[in-house]
Amino acid sequence: STKLLEKVRISGGGRCNVTNATWIPNELIENYPRGKVELLGPFSRFASGDVFEWFESRGVKLKIENDQRIFPISDSSSDIINCLTYYAKKGGVSIKKENYIKKISKCSNNIFRVFETDENYVQTKALLISTGGNPSGYKLAKMLGHQIIKPVPSLFTFTCKDDKLRSCKGVSLQNIELKLLVNKSFFTSIGDLLITHWGFSGPAVLKLSSIAARELFLTKYKCQLIIKWSSLNRKELLNKLNQLREFNGKSYLYNLRPLPILTKRLWLYLLNRMKISKDKRWAELLSSEKERMISLLLYDSYEISGKGPFGEEFVTSGGVDIKEINFKTMESRLSSGLFFAGEVLDIDGITGGFNFQHCWTSGWLAGMKIAQLNKTKVTNQ
Repeated sequence: STKLLEKVRISGGGRCNVTNATWIPNELIENYPRGKVELLGPFSRFASGDVFEWFESRGVKLKIENDQRIFPISDSSSDIINCLTYYAKKGGVSIKKENYIKKISKCSNNIFRVFETDENYVQTKALLISTGGNPSGYKLAKMLGHQIIKPVPSLFTFTCKDDKLRSCKGVSLQNIELKLLVNKSFFTSIGDLLITHWGFSGPAVLKLSSIAARELFLTKYKCQLIIKWSSLNRKELLNKLNQLREFNGKSYLYNLRPLPILTKRLWLYLLNRMKISKDKRWAELLSSEKERMISLLLYDSYEISGKGPFGEEFVTSGGVDIKEINFKTMESRLSSGLFFAGEVLDIDGITGGFNFQHCWTSGWLAGMKIAQLNKTKVTNQ
């Protein structure tokens, strides 16, 4: 690459969602569809609180937002990049950009040879592969005997070919319950939902895409999304509609929404899906129409035809088989002196800073062990 930490730069819309204010390891691991059992030990040693302290003690002030995501106070990912590069250089790290690793071999004396060309190589007794979701890392890991779990996209939006839904683009709702039906399996998520001109986005959708990543890949991203627009149950919602009919009977449906969370544009769209005239008064609502309204507000189903249109998936599910890794040190169980960290492993988290947290933790553990192997003085840099 020509640039350093480009993924950090673009994360969180350029703000960098450093980690999440989920401080307890037992709770933190629940945000990883793959790898949560293995991460409990590592998070007991270096978790989100440690990351928070690490950056703050080096001059990067952080803030916790309402949804528990953690960002630099400056809202600029460059502060994170500058901090990491400064302390890498201060620690004596030599950084080489625009270098391609052609192959890696291991000699009988446990020394690795890292080849840039057939003749040009460097030797080392400790090697860390932290190539993210780039296929090059999987290729190098396979050269050294590791099995690769097929990488598939994770953390992406959903495409829905409902032209009328576009009238609601830009509508955002909080704490919406979603269910995904994929090949007879259900997956559930609660969170913020954003309606876009191509379908659905927002944290709740991204979480679903992560949880069901492998199942969605097998169905070529064809599935059913079920939205529960109301937090009320059927009985509570029926009482709400009866009260509107009794006390606000003269009001037109288009002018009085049964749920405060529904915007006017969304309510008009939903009335159209219910096949109920927006020009009716609440007192004119038929029993059959009331039942249709309740059913749709509690169980509104959409056919999902694929991922979002921009190939914007930020994380992959898959990578180096985690059964082949010692999670106390991130060292390979197959090849001593070989370490892995970050997304190159078959571990991925939901949106909210959890993927970076796994990267910080696995990198920290590997780095501490490598420094020890090299008999280098271990500092807190």
